[in-house]
Amino acid sequence: MQKIGIAGIGAISGIYLDNLTGVFGKRVKVTAVTDIISERADKAAEKYKAKAFKSVDELLKSDIDIVLNLTQPQYHFDVALASVNAGKHVYNEKPLCTTREEAQQLLQTAAAKGVRVGGAPDTFLGAGIQTCLKLINDEWIGKPVAATAFMMCHGHEHWHPAPEFYYKTGGGPMFDMGPYYLTALVSLLGPVAKVCGVTKMGSPTRTITSEPLNGTVVNVDVPTHITGLLDFAGGAVGTIITSFDVYSHTLPCIEIYGTKGTIRVPDPNTFGGPVYVKRFYEEQWSQVPLLADYAENSRGLGITEMAEAIEEGRPHRASAELTCHVLDIMHGIHDASSSGKFYKIKSKCKKPAAL
Repeated sequence: MQKIGIAGIGAISGIYLDNLTGVFGKRVKVTAVTDIISERADKAAEKYKAKAFKSVDELLKSDIDIVLNLTQPQYHFDVALASVNAGKHVYNEKPLCTTREEAQQLLQTAAAKGVRVGGAPDTFLGAGIQTCLKLINDEWIGKPVAATAFMMCHGHEHWHPAPEFYYKTGGGPMFDMGPYYLTALVSLLGPVAKVCGVTKMGSPTRTITSEPLNGTVVNVDVPTHITGLLDFAGGAVGTIITSFDVYSHTLPCIEIYGTKGTIRVPDPNTFGGPVYVKRFYEEQWSQVPLLADYAENSRGLGITEMAEAIEEGRPHRASAELTCHVLDIMHGIHDASSSGKFYKIKSKCKKPAAL
């Protein structure tokens, strides 16, 4: 059984800790936690029967096997690189790193050290998207031709207690939420060959209206409305829009269009959700029963599957290659907007095997 040490006890850590010590508790073991705010680590350690460490360096000296890196995006690379240099496997929250260069250095170092890198999101392993994958593999909609994906809201400053990092490097709607949508699309349609895009900053500042920073004005350093076009290596084409500038809309999360019909994919930020199919001869959409496990919030599934893959000597599904490919796509859309040209995706990955 692989021992997990968690770096970063923030908002997302609660569901990870609940699941890794609960539903996945017989498959992995959380033994250590750390956070720059020591009180957070102490409380988590007491609640989940782990040991609290004062720093990442101290955590890495313990007997853990895998580091679960839940720090903010700008720290993902530093913590992950320190982990692999210490001979630990590492699983990063999304995005894998903030730059492609960091991601490549991380992967090369991990390969040299003989350890693995994985990363969120793992929602594509849930019942919703796995059901859609089976429908596509079973040719319910024929050959996939195109896809659309929409993630649009008006940002996080209205509810998040410390939302400034969403508007800094490594944030923005594409790097915050794009990984869920792009990972889902790659898991369903395979890798992307080239992209183009247009980006826009809706406003140079945002005013926080949530507590405890109500009234604080923050500068926006990243685009907040991104439109991307995806040319999949398998022949399908796709459109993705991610935005922090939209108050309301009526668009679906993801739809896959085939030669014989359409699949409406559930919200890729969830593990379950309703799956709908409408084939060309049908007048109404039909809801398809979920055909796989993990319909509830199962964050931790990806690192658990990775831990078992390490022990079994097989590839893991929420892999570094997949997360690196998604990172390349996100940067490529921004680069294409700046250059006015298509960006050819340089990273390679295989379509993850069905769970």
